Amino acid sequence: MGLNDVPSSERLHISFFGCRNAGKSSLVNAITGQDLSIVSPEKGTTTDPVQKAMELLPLGPVVIIDTPGFDDSGELGELRVKKTRQILNRTDVAVLVVDNTEGKRPTDKKLIALFRQKEIPYVIAYSKSDIAPKNNCGEKEVSVCAITNTNIDLLKERIVTAANRKPPEKCIIKDLIRAGDLIILVTPIDESAPKGRLILPQQQTIREILDSNAVTVVVRENQLDATLKTIGKRTTSLVVTDSQVFDTVNKIVPPNIPLTSFSILMARRKGFLDTAVISAAAIDQLKDGDKVLISEGCTHHRHCDDIGSVKLPDLLKKYTGADLNIEFTSGRDYPEEISDYKLVIHCGGCMLNEREMAYRRRLTLDADVPFTNYGIAIAHMNGILKRSIQLFPNLLSEFNKNSK
Repeated sequence: MGLNDVPSSERLHISFFGCRNAGKSSLVNAITGQDLSIVSPEKGTTTDPVQKAMELLPLGPVVIIDTPGFDDSGELGELRVKKTRQILNRTDVAVLVVDNTEGKRPTDKKLIALFRQKEIPYVIAYSKSDIAPKNNCGEKEVSVCAITNTNIDLLKERIVTAANRKPPEKCIIKDLIRAGDLIILVTPIDESAPKGRLILPQQQTIREILDSNAVTVVVRENQLDATLKTIGKRTTSLVVTDSQVFDTVNKIVPPNIPLTSFSILMARRKGFLDTAVISAAAIDQLKDGDKVLISEGCTHHRHCDDIGSVKLPDLLKKYTGADLNIEFTSGRDYPEEISDYKLVIHCGGCMLNEREMAYRRRLTLDADVPFTNYGIAIAHMNGILKRSIQLFPNLLSEFNKNSK
């Protein structure tokens, strides 16, 4: 997979933080070898986070993010700081840029405390070493100068060391299948489908199947029955469907063939499948006036049959029979105050990196609000959740215990 093929959600996110005029933007430009950020002696030149997808050897594909000064002030300054705080939630490695002519300031110490609180690996870069070199740097520190490129390579090495402490990435499907297996993928093509291409989880699933030397057949829901009859039901190892046609596909696929959804596989990959399955039971407790948040990680144009804003709310209201207060967020927006909601139903999170999904899950559960996702909620309301998690015996066993 080439650089241009790697989605942002799969890249390591490296973010630069610090006070205004600490030299963050100059350092970002030196690291990337590009004029990514505007550089000026005026304080507060960077007013919004700036990000760039690039290749940083030996890490490979990464996203570099330059942020506004964390010591900004005034009404606009507070909004910029809020934006910077949001960047923390998707940062895999943080670089704190300290102006060494000033030394560590209270803002720098506050940022270090936030890195530790959020368990973000970090490196401290003491800037302007041509004016005030920093001696006796520790293991996670380096004295740099963006103008002379002093120790830029050493800073990259420090970032690599911090990044290598990350846990290995989770797979979508390859640990569930064997070479030679036949996997059928059901992918509806409607107004909400991207023109001329498949959505990201479908692309990633196909690639993992091919990498596993298994075989895949991709069909629309109205082609599934004929396809099963043509290739033989006994030879099919697994059917994976888009959540919006879960009920239709369930009626077609015989009980002896395992069935799950892209959304469920993505929940497992993002690390919240167990939480999402347990939380789905909260749907049965919803009543008139309850607030439900439906959160979408991407910002696609919504159509009249959009799954998140139309199909899922309609199914919720029909299933519960309740007059629900349903709210929506998309993209990077996610409320910091979540306690008023009775349930959060999130998308699969394919456009968000694992750290941001972990932040959203933790924020929600800490407020004692159940957190599930589209596919699991739809499977629950169609009475097929148990079938859809049979691929995961430990989770199925726990589910059966809680269902008694």
